[in-house]
Amino acid sequence: MTPSKLFDLSGRTALVTGARSGLGQGMAITLARAGADIVGLGSSPMPDTCRLIEEIGRRFVEVRADLSKPQDFRALVGGAEKKIGPIGILVNNAGTIRRADLLEYPETDWDAVTLVNEKSLFFLSQAVARGMVSRGFGRIINIASLLSFQGGVRVSAYAASKHAVTGLTKAMANELAGQGVTVNAIAPGYMETDNTAALRADPLRESQILERIPMGRWGHAEDLATTILFLASPASSYITGTVIPVDGGWLAR
Repeated sequence: MTPSKLFDLSGRTALVTGARSGLGQGMAITLARAGADIVGLGSSPMPDTCRLIEEIGRRFVEVRADLSKPQDFRALVGGAEKKIGPIGILVNNAGTIRRADLLEYPETDWDAVTLVNEKSLFFLSQAVARGMVSRGFGRIINIASLLSFQGGVRVSAYAASKHAVTGLTKAMANELAGQGVTVNAIAPGYMETDNTAALRADPLRESQILERIPMGRWGHAEDLATTILFLASPASSYITGTVIPVDGGWLAR
């Protein structure tokens, strides 16, 4: 296979959750530039993502679904595929975080975080994987976190759910590997996203974080581009069950 074909996604369709902005939008654009059509799944309209994808010359289909509520994922996936074709790449990017002290952590917040970050991720993957297995090809890419490896502070449910993401990545990889479907995860470091806005607005906390990052800066959506493209492409056909940190060296320190 020539180098140009190793990262060619022409003829593929990728479903990206949380594609309205931030990391999800950036990954959707990266996949589109490599030739994939895009299904963007989220609870809010995403006109900017649609415009950016169509400007690249790829098709974009928006699927409105709130992953904080139970969904009929088989129907959701079936409806999307009727509009744009078989989904060969799934990027489970959508996530939520709720902060509270351990001794005061509300059960409602726990349930909200685990439903989006863990349960919905699994059952959406299950629904998409059925078609992937029947076609003998698929790429599932889960978005983990540095808190897949660490405990954090005041984010008990988030840390638990992101540890679960790495466990599910490995479990799904084991069952799907012999059927042409790879399952891997990316663990972004401290990125400039809505989830880190409060941290970046706190001068002391921001300083502490940047001092810990060897590269000395926050990550950007484009820093994930090569990793998401690699894991989605033919180039990674013998890689499954892995978690790749993209963290500016955080875990090395």
